[in-house]
Amino acid sequence: MAEEHLVVQGATCQCNFGSAPDKLKVLTHAKEYANDKDGAVKLIASTKDIGSTFEKNTFGSCSKQNNRACTAVVTEWKNVYENVTLSNGGKILLETSKGTCPVGGNGCIKILLHGQTADLGKQNFENANPAVTNALNPMVDIKNMDQTNSAQGIIFE
Repeated sequence: MAEEHLVVQGATCQCNFGSAPDKLKVLTHAKEYANDKDGAVKLIASTKDIGSTFEKNTFGSCSKQNNRACTAVVTEWKNVYENVTLSNGGKILLETSKGTCPVGGNGCIKILLHGQTADLGKQNFENANPAVTNALNPMVDIKNMDQTNSAQGIIFE
């Protein structure tokens, strides 16, 4: 089984019957974060994130409604991570989770991109293999970089 990522705020979702994606907003809690070193942006999405829980609340035009404007509403999420319950009582959404819409039916809303992004910190550079980094970028000697390397505009925290 391939590795599955947790879904976080900003994940890109799409309805099978819509013409455009929308970004997920987590409105049900403000406690648990993933992939966010400052704990301020990437809230973990859960099964409690139902209703109108998207930035624009539309997936464009809906082919199930003769291409009228979609009103994105999630009534249920399936295929979730059952082993953890968040503070809001919800189970964590995975990138393979599917949402149900009253118009499109079971599993019509899919997650295109889970919302997590790489966020490099000081520890990543300390653990980097010099031979590999030199092969990838021969212009930079990763082990000789200072905390603040103003010549290259890189700042490590």
